[in-house]
Amino acid sequence: MHSGSFVSKFVNLDWRSYVRFLNWVPDALRMPESELIDHAGLDSAVYLRIYLLGLKIFIPIALLSWAILVPVNWTNNTLAKSEATDKLQFSDIDKLSISNVPYGSLRFWTHIVMAYAFTFWTCYTLRKEYATIAAMRLHFLASERSRPDQFTVLVRNVPPDSDESVSESVEHFFLVNHPDHYLTYQVVINANKLAKLVKEKKNWFSWPLGEKVDAIDYQIAEIERLSKEITEERERLKSDPKYIMPAAFVSFRSRWGAAVCAQTQQTRNPTLWLTEWAPEPRDVYWDNLAIPYVSLTIRRLIAAVAFFFLTFFFMIPVTIVQSLANIEGIERRAPFLKPIIEISFIKSVIQGFLPGIALKIFLIVLPTILMMMSKFEGFLSISALERRAALRYYTFNFVNVFLVSVIAGTAFQQLDSFLHQSANDFPPFILVFFALAYVVFRHQIINVYNQEYESAAAFWPDVHGRIISALVFSQLILMGLMSTKGAAQSTPFLIALPVLTIWFHRFCKGRYEPAFIRYPLQEAMMKDTLERAREPNLNLKSYLRYAYIHPVFKNDEDGRDDDQ
Repeated sequence: MHSGSFVSKFVNLDWRSYVRFLNWVPDALRMPESELIDHAGLDSAVYLRIYLLGLKIFIPIALLSWAILVPVNWTNNTLAKSEATDKLQFSDIDKLSISNVPYGSLRFWTHIVMAYAFTFWTCYTLRKEYATIAAMRLHFLASERSRPDQFTVLVRNVPPDSDESVSESVEHFFLVNHPDHYLTYQVVINANKLAKLVKEKKNWFSWPLGEKVDAIDYQIAEIERLSKEITEERERLKSDPKYIMPAAFVSFRSRWGAAVCAQTQQTRNPTLWLTEWAPEPRDVYWDNLAIPYVSLTIRRLIAAVAFFFLTFFFMIPVTIVQSLANIEGIERRAPFLKPIIEISFIKSVIQGFLPGIALKIFLIVLPTILMMMSKFEGFLSISALERRAALRYYTFNFVNVFLVSVIAGTAFQQLDSFLHQSANDFPPFILVFFALAYVVFRHQIINVYNQEYESAAAFWPDVHGRIISALVFSQLILMGLMSTKGAAQSTPFLIALPVLTIWFHRFCKGRYEPAFIRYPLQEAMMKDTLERAREPNLNLKSYLRYAYIHPVFKNDEDGRDDDQ
C-alpha cells in the first residue's frame, strides 16, 4: 500500500483517465465551421482548411497511385537485375517506385497519363477551394460587425505645404475632394522613442523588487526617471511639428466612400496622396509608420540583396564554423584542451554533436532574421510582415534544403542510407500528417490560441501560389527523370503540363485574387444600407475618433473620454 501511494505521486494510476485521454478529439471536430469563424475568426478557419485541402488532394491521388502506378512499377524486375550486376542495394518499398521500370519501357506512358490526372485533379481542387474561400471572405466582411478598418484609409506621402501643416493639408484635401463622405482623420506621429520608454518602464514594473534596500531604491529611481522622460517626451510630441509624419488615417462616413478613396488615384501625380486600406488597429505595426515613404524602395532593394546572399551563400560561414568544431580544429587552436578532448566520452560528443550544431542554431534563429528583414522593409501591418517572412522562409528552405542538397550530392548519400532502412523507418505518410495536424490545430484554435488580429484570410493567395510552384517543380522533375530513363518519345508530352498549370494560376489570380485586394463597391453599398437600417443612430465619428491613435496615447484619450 505504501509503495502504491508513493508511485501515485509520480504516475497517474487511474486507468480511466487514459481511456478518456482522446475525448478532446470529438470535441474539437464537433464545432461547425460557422461557429469556429465566430469564435476564432476567418484567418483560423482558412488556416485549418489548408490541411483539409491536403487531404482532398492526396487521398484520391494515393488511391489512384495504389490502384494503377503500384502494379505498373511492382511487376518489373529492374532493381533485382541491377542488384545482381551493379551490386545495387534496394528494399521492397523501392520496387513501388518508378526506378523499378525498365529503361525505355512503354510503361512510362502510364506515368505520363497519371501526371496529367494528378495535375487536373489538383487544379480542380485548388480552383474550387479558391472560389469557396473568396466567397467566405466577402461573406465575412459583409456579415461581421463594424470595424474601424472598414471605414478607414491610410494616406501616405502627403506633400509639404509652406502655408499649411500636415493636419490642415489632410483635412483640406479630403473636404474638397471627398466632401460627401469624409468624416475625420488622425495624423501619424513618430512616437517610437516614447513607445520605447513606456516599454522600458513596464519592464521595470514587471521585475520583482530586490531584497536589499539599495536594489529597491535603484529600481524606484529608475521608474521615476523614466516617468519624467515619458512626460517630457509626450509634451514634445504634442508641441513639436517635426514629429508629425506626412501620413494620416482618414475615416469616412461609409464603407463605400472608403472603398472609392482606397482604390483610386487621388491626384494627377501618382506618387502623392497615396491611399490604401488601413490595417485593422490590432494589426498595425506602429514602428514602421515613421519610415519615410521615399525610402521604402531603397529599403526593399537592400533587403532583397541581403536575402539573396543569405540564401545562396549561407553555407559558406556554416561550413567554416563546422570545420572549426571538429576535433582536429579544436586541438590545433587550443592545444591545452587535447587531454580533455581525447577522453572517449568527450570525443564522441564532439564528433556527433558539434559538426551540426552551427546549422541547427542558424535554422532556429532564421525566422527571427527574416522577420527583422521584413520590418526593415517597412511593411505597415503585422500580417504583411508575417506573410513576407513566411514567403522568404519557404524560398530559403526550397533552395537550401532541397536544391543545394541535390547539387552537392548529399541527396544521393541520403538515398544510400534510405536503401539500408526498413519500411518501418520511413516518415509517416503525408495523409496521416494532414489528418493529425487538422485535429490538433482545431483543438488549439478553439481552446488555447488567442487571436491577435484578423486579416480576413488575406494570406490565401500566397498559399495558392506556393502549391502551384510546388506542382510545377514536380512536373519539371518528372520531365528530367523521364529523359534519363530513355523515354525520349514520351517525355515531350509532359511539356504542356507546366504551361497549363501556369495558365491555370494566372486564371485564378485574375478571377479570385481581386477579392483579397479590393472591396467591391456593390458589397460596400449593401453593407452600408443594411447598417443604416439596423443602427440609424450610430455615432460613427465618436466610434472612429481614437481608433487609430498610437497605443502610447490610448490611456490619455480614454481618460479624456471618461472625463467628458
